[in-house]
Formats: sequence, C-alpha cells, structure tokens
Amino acid sequence: MNSLAHRRRSLDIWPGFVDALSSLILVMVFVLLIFAIGQFVLSQTIAGKNRALADLNAQIAQLAQTLSLAQDAKAKLDVKVNELSASLGVSNSALDAKNVEAAKLNADIAALAALKTQLEQQVASLGAELDTSKKNLVVATDLNAKSAAQVELLNRQIAAVREQLSKLSAALDLANANVKDKDRKIADLGAQLNLALANKVNQLEKYRSEFFGKLRAALGDRADIRIVGDRFVVPTDVLFESGSADLSPAALVQMKKLAETLNQVAAEIPSNLDWIVRIDGHTDKRPIHTAQFASNWELSTARAVAIVKYLVVQGIPANRLSANGFGQFQPLDPADTPQAYAKNRRIEIQLTNR
Repeated sequence: MNSLAHRRRSLDIWPGFVDALSSLILVMVFVLLIFAIGQFVLSQTIAGKNRALADLNAQIAQLAQTLSLAQDAKAKLDVKVNELSASLGVSNSALDAKNVEAAKLNADIAALAALKTQLEQQVASLGAELDTSKKNLVVATDLNAKSAAQVELLNRQIAAVREQLSKLSAALDLANANVKDKDRKIADLGAQLNLALANKVNQLEKYRSEFFGKLRAALGDRADIRIVGDRFVVPTDVLFESGSADLSPAALVQMKKLAETLNQVAAEIPSNLDWIVRIDGHTDKRPIHTAQFASNWELSTARAVAIVKYLVVQGIPANRLSANGFGQFQPLDPADTPQAYAKNRRIEIQLTNR
C-alpha cells in the first residue's frame, strides 16, 4: 500500500514540471520578442541619425560656399573702398577749383550788377532830359532842326542803353544759373566727401571695439579701468608713483600687454585707413612745483611721452602714436575730494583717425 502511494506522488510531479517548462519557454519567447523590437527601434534610430548627419554635411557644404562668396564680396568691397579713396582726393581738388571759380563768378556778378545800376541811372537821367526836351519842344513854337536832331539822338542813345541793359540782364541771368549749378555741384561733392569720411570712421570703429575688448582682456577685469565713450581710461596710480613720470615695474607689465594688443589690432587695420593712437595724460587740480616739473602740464605730458616711448621700443610705429598732456584742466569729477582726485589722475588711450 505504501508502494502504491509512492507511485501516485511520482505521477503528480510531472504535470507541474511541464507547466514550469512551458512558462519558461513563454518568458524566453517574450524576451526574444522584446529584443527584436529593440533591434528594430535601434535600427530606425541609427537610420535617422545617418539622415541627420547627411543633412548636416549638406549644410556645411552650403555654408562653405556662402563663406567663399562672402570672401569674394569682401575683396570687391576693398577694391571699391580704394577706388573711393582715390576719387575722394580728386573730388577735394575739384571742390577747391569749383570754389575758386564760384568766387570769380560772384565777383563778375557783383560787377555786372554795379554796371546795371549805373546804366539804369543813365537811362533815368536821359529820360528826364528827354521829358524836359519834349516839354520845351511843346512849349516852344519855334522848333528848329537842331532840336529835332537832338531829340532823335537822345532816342537812339536810350534805345542803345536799353539794348545794352537787356544784354547785361541776360548775362546776369546766365551767371546766376552758373552759380546755382556750381553750388549744386559743390554740395554734391561735399555730400560725397562726408559719406566717404563717415565710411572710414565706421570702418575704424570696428577695430576700436576690437582693440578695447582685447585690451580689457589683457589688463584684466579691474574696476578702476574703464571705457568712457571712445576712450580707454587707466588710473595713473597703477602706472606711476606720485609726482613721477617713470613707469613702475608693474606698469611695464601692463604696457607690454598694451603693446602686444595694439600690434595685433594694427596688423588687421587696412593700410588705407589713416589711424593713430592718442595717449592723453591728466592730473588732479592740486598744484605741483618741483625741480623736474614746474606744473601739472609738464607732469601729465611727461607721463604720456613715457608711455609713447615705451610703445615705440615695443615695435609700435612712432608715426601711429601721439602724446598729449592736459594737466588738471579736463577733470572727470570737479569735486574737492580724494575720490575725485584719484578719478581725475588718469591716462586716456584713444584709437582714432589722424
């Protein structure tokens, strides 16, 4: 009986094993299905990436073509600027010649106007004489041949004077027309000159902004170094000792960075732009009188010259530099405080047209 029970238990295990094996197979089929779906999604994603990469390559090729066209346009623009500079010199000469010619025409017009006035006075005088003669002829009953000849002579003189006046009026109108035409041409030349100068100023403005940006990066982001309008303002306290025009060792490092930055920007400025770097020295209002410097004018000028000399040694062309001293006469802050004095003691650096 125990043997029969043991066989029954053995037969009961087999269906459970079959169910577990079926479940395992189903799980494996599900995993394989998930793997196949993942492979399909991954292949679609890779295909999309390949298409996006192809589109990016096409855009890069198009941008390269656009860059090439822009470089060609820039070269043509440089040629046009050179031609405009040459024509600007010719226009200035022509403008001077037109001004001289206009002055001569104005003098001729004034002379013609004076002559016209004189002839009008003569006509009026002759007319009065004619009226008097006619009255005398009417009153007189013994009109003779001599009086008649005199009247005829006066009539011919009046006619000749009137004809001359007519010619003078025509000449005067022609001269006025010529003057208006010259004035219009002079105005056109002036407009062209102003436009050319504005173009050159705009071209230099780009390099000034680049110069100030590179200079600020080179000198560091200091709160006491500022850009005021078109000028780069550096306090003299970081460059010179009090009452001295000798650059300090720390200042030499800053000036070397200034020279390197200026050399970089100068290499990019076109040769047809006539530019210059101004170094302007300023002091506070407190007077100075030493054996070396008689006044703040001498001190501010000596400091500007010291910076210019150092820049020349660093390779900046001397004809591109200008040193100026203004003493205490252009303060940024007119107050009588230590803060105002420190603000007014400064070196201004300006990239500008000559």
